[in-house]
Amino acid sequence: MATVWDLVVVGGGPAGSAAALRAKQLDPGARVLLLDRDDFPRDKACGDGIAAHGGDELALLGLPDLIADYRPTRRLSVVSPGGVRVSATVARPNHVVPRMVFDARLVAAARARGVEVRRHRVRSLDAADGHVIVDGEVRARTVVAADGAHSTVRRVLGVRPAPDRHTAIAVRGYADLPGADDAQLIAMQRAGWPAYAWSFPIGDGTANVGFGMLLPRLRATGLPGRQVLHGRLAELLPDLPARDLRAHHLPLSPGRPQPGAGRVLLAGDAAGLVNPLTGEGIYYALLSGRLAGEAAVTSTGDPLAAYRRALRGALGRHLLTTDVLARVAQSPGFIDAAIETAARRTEVFDLLVEVGLGAGTVPVPLMWAVVRRWLARSLRREG
Repeated sequence: MATVWDLVVVGGGPAGSAAALRAKQLDPGARVLLLDRDDFPRDKACGDGIAAHGGDELALLGLPDLIADYRPTRRLSVVSPGGVRVSATVARPNHVVPRMVFDARLVAAARARGVEVRRHRVRSLDAADGHVIVDGEVRARTVVAADGAHSTVRRVLGVRPAPDRHTAIAVRGYADLPGADDAQLIAMQRAGWPAYAWSFPIGDGTANVGFGMLLPRLRATGLPGRQVLHGRLAELLPDLPARDLRAHHLPLSPGRPQPGAGRVLLAGDAAGLVNPLTGEGIYYALLSGRLAGEAAVTSTGDPLAAYRRALRGALGRHLLTTDVLARVAQSPGFIDAAIETAARRTEVFDLLVEVGLGAGTVPVPLMWAVVRRWLARSLRREG
């Protein structure tokens, strides 16, 4: 008799591994299968940043020391489109861990917990007798699709991908750091805004560097994407010549992600869970994967409904906040005002970090403070 898996996870990145890990954590006897088209370790184009919020998720998964051997980063500098700069110590340190390392460690932890890991490229899904049939062979009570921005499972389900206006494209590489600089840097660019470059020190004398912008803005240049992305990265970070450059798409959250269909749950990039303000996705991936894994083993009757409720409870207000801010932030002047306010008020800086890297929301008084400064700057320019 063919095995019926309690959970089949498609994709071994942070979202998929978190789903598998959580399912086995809550139900050690659960039959969990993790499928990925690649062997691990494998590279993944990404900024490699793991915020403290991602560390919280690792602790919830029972892996508090997974990245403890990487040096924490405590300083963050942000340069606005108009050149306003703020540099401060973050309330909680972040880490930068190459995905070649991070993802492989998560998969290894899942395997150690009893998850079966196979190399397999998923091509089809069918529903039959309350189960999901993967590629005509693997029968599952629940499937978690965590197969990335170009999710095959999402396409098979008929769930639309993020529209171009909610899609960014970025190029990522690595560079040698001069001296002992260990501050994270985000340098925004007014041309083609929203657009920014980053430098995230890893702690070994190198940094993850990159540049990203919205796909429609990139197309509007009329130039080859490679020329624009590579050129602007070199322009904004002239002292950090990059190697191993790779491009990747970012499906930015529109505020209300589609969590799945039937007995298939979408998590991480496959669900369009990428912060539209910063492009951060690892925290969302770990969180959504964990919640999907919980729903799969604790709400077997209707895992999608349970997952939808949990996702809304964890990220609902935050995603609506980032959606509104992303619309307002189409004006570079608003970002100039926000960074200028953050340079003067520590609580605003901390709040920006929470919204950009975690699940923060914006209290009305602080939003009003930024709007007042934005209006004042606009009036000064007109005058």
